[in-house]
Amino acid sequence: MALQSVRGFHDILGDDILRFKKVSGTARSVLKRHNFEEIVLPVVEYAELFQRSIGEVTDIVQKEMFVFKDRKGRVLALRPEGTAGTVRAFIQHKLYAKRPYTKLFYEGPMFRYERPQAGRYRQFHQIGAEVFGVQEPTADAEVISVVYKILNSLGIEAVIEINSLGCKECRPAYRQALKEFLSTKEENLCKDCVSRKERNPLRVLDCKEKSCQMTVKDAPKTVDFLCDSCNEHFNKLKELLTELSIPYRENSNLVRGLDYYTRTVFEAVAESLDTTVIAGGRYDYLVEELGGPPTPALGFAVGIERLSLLLKEIEEQEGLYIVIPFGNVQGYALEVAEKLRNKGKRVEFSYRKGGLRKQLEFADKLRAKFAVIIGEDEMREGVVTLKDMESGEQSKIKADEIV
Repeated sequence: MALQSVRGFHDILGDDILRFKKVSGTARSVLKRHNFEEIVLPVVEYAELFQRSIGEVTDIVQKEMFVFKDRKGRVLALRPEGTAGTVRAFIQHKLYAKRPYTKLFYEGPMFRYERPQAGRYRQFHQIGAEVFGVQEPTADAEVISVVYKILNSLGIEAVIEINSLGCKECRPAYRQALKEFLSTKEENLCKDCVSRKERNPLRVLDCKEKSCQMTVKDAPKTVDFLCDSCNEHFNKLKELLTELSIPYRENSNLVRGLDYYTRTVFEAVAESLDTTVIAGGRYDYLVEELGGPPTPALGFAVGIERLSLLLKEIEEQEGLYIVIPFGNVQGYALEVAEKLRNKGKRVEFSYRKGGLRKQLEFADKLRAKFAVIIGEDEMREGVVTLKDMESGEQSKIKADEIV
């Protein structure tokens, strides 16, 4: 049997890596302009961290986490998302004591046991950002602004949807109203949602089953149950988004798939893929629930593979130079290659044997822009023959002037 990658775990190479790097580089550039600092998180955490933060009654914890025991019997998990680990690091390293507020971003692989499909794998990559210590809606607006800039910079069309889930004061009344509504619709719910409606009814709003989506269209809306403080926060956010000229639409069924969210939640939905590519929101109680001081917080995460699928065009890499030696000129040819590399050029040194035609065919396969042909005559004269692979034109140039 030939060895292959595990289902849902994929290699990224060729044009796909160019798309991947484009998304990652663009997101990093926008985040740095907004003064977010990078944090590198471990891939493995205690499973309890995700159970406590994400919630026991979520698909991620119940169905999708890769959980295992180490040799000492400790229950560990491959991280399914980045927020919980960032919160753990914020508490562990007492970052709350070092400045009034903290802005961090991370990038790396996440792991969920989902059914593999286009743009969704069991190992996937996210770049995400978190803001700790700010409760004002201006922070919500800035975070959504970062999302909007990333999408615009990549030339990706997506709709930003927003909603408010309320707080500890007003959510219980909404939860009760939703439970009462769902109890009259049980025959229309999927098996999972029949269970969810008692333990975690908001998850029913997030279900992807068509029957459940149709059922909750008439469900009570979270915004109708907001307390004065949450209502003021949400209205101010909408004002700020309008002032920033960021288009959005309200989605009363938007709850996100994780238990820690409060107040603002948002998604960037790519309608061409019918999927969410960037999502986030507030989690004002999570730091305290995980053992830290009361700290309002919010953030988002970018699905790099999903966003990569939406890139319309990929910028070509800088033109490749291929140095082709003939005869006993390897040292001289390597010296020419190094001169080009030292000036920042992308250079391939050909190790192939064969005539010029074969070498130029090889250069074509590498998509080289220029072939630098060097034989014994060129070495003797201190020159190279430079061939433009697109036009076919070639000329002799002094080796010191090739750059």
